Amino acid sequence: MTSKQRAYLKGLAMKIDPIFQIGKSSLTPEITKAVDEALEARELIKISVLKNCMDDGNSIAVVLAERTHSQVVQVIGKKIVLYRPAKSEEKRKIQLPK
Repeated sequence: MTSKQRAYLKGLAMKIDPIFQIGKSSLTPEITKAVDEALEARELIKISVLKNCMDDGNSIAVVLAERTHSQVVQVIGKKIVLYRPAKSEEKRKIQLPK
């Protein structure tokens, strides 16, 4: 992903609300599966890490990206933004700049 594409996705992510919250149980298989399904449906998602979670936001973002085959757009404090294009061309909503 180029810096121009990342900047474009960051701009889109500013307008969306977090759809998942990761709490003290950290990354469970259920959360990973739900994030994977949400990425397929939405392509760009924001996740909030709650204060009672002992893990660092960056480490959670890296593990989630690895498990869901997505890319970390940004991690700011306790907010994580992930991106993965939809598998089928006709379902893709986000067109990245070249």
